[in-house]
Amino acid sequence: MGQTEPILVPEVSQSRIEVRQGFTGADLLLYGAVIDPRGPGNTRDYDIAVVLKGPAEPIRLREKDRIAGIWMNAGASDFRSAPSFFAVASSSPISDIVDRRTAAIYELGTEFIQLSPSGQIEPQEQARYARGLVEMRERLGLYKQNPAGVRISEGVLYQARIALPSNVTTGQYTAETFAIADGRVLASATADIEVVKVGLEGSVVFASQEWSLFYGLGAIALSLGMGWIAGQAFSKL
Repeated sequence: MGQTEPILVPEVSQSRIEVRQGFTGADLLLYGAVIDPRGPGNTRDYDIAVVLKGPAEPIRLREKDRIAGIWMNAGASDFRSAPSFFAVASSSPISDIVDRRTAAIYELGTEFIQLSPSGQIEPQEQARYARGLVEMRERLGLYKQNPAGVRISEGVLYQARIALPSNVTTGQYTAETFAIADGRVLASATADIEVVKVGLEGSVVFASQEWSLFYGLGAIALSLGMGWIAGQAFSKL
């Protein structure tokens, strides 16, 4: 029996984004085609959703409260692997094309991000901290969703634009595209994007990662040297 599910062929406008001094962000174009193996005469009406995720990182979220007139830390929650960037673009609102269970499985929305909390904390408190993290990163432009962010042409070609802000984390990003029909995800495909620092800033980051010992010794020597120069300058005043 031949294949009846669609085939996704994804592409990205930039597989490598270079972050230089004065970087103001980047506009990423994700596009491709949905190919029906039964031939062009059997094309179905598909919805498309694209999920772009940045490298995961551990994070501790602290809550402040006013105690005796002073703002103090009142609680905290740890997350083992929160994505540094998360964006969803779709051809229709997610709630119109899949149920909440399917949306949660494929992380089709900021409310369905799998944050991997750690530590002993009540589920209700975990959910509250998770909402706080998402809302904080939404304000920073790092988490976003656009229910009309994908355009489909002739039922075959699609394209979506996702803006990366200037404060993005460098590392490996993944763009996962889903073809959806009748409430089911019928096909998916992944494209990789690399965000790297270049120039002097990139060289410093590379040195700190690849030659950490020499980098640390150099930083100490530089600090001592600057301190000695400052001391000499002030002693002569």
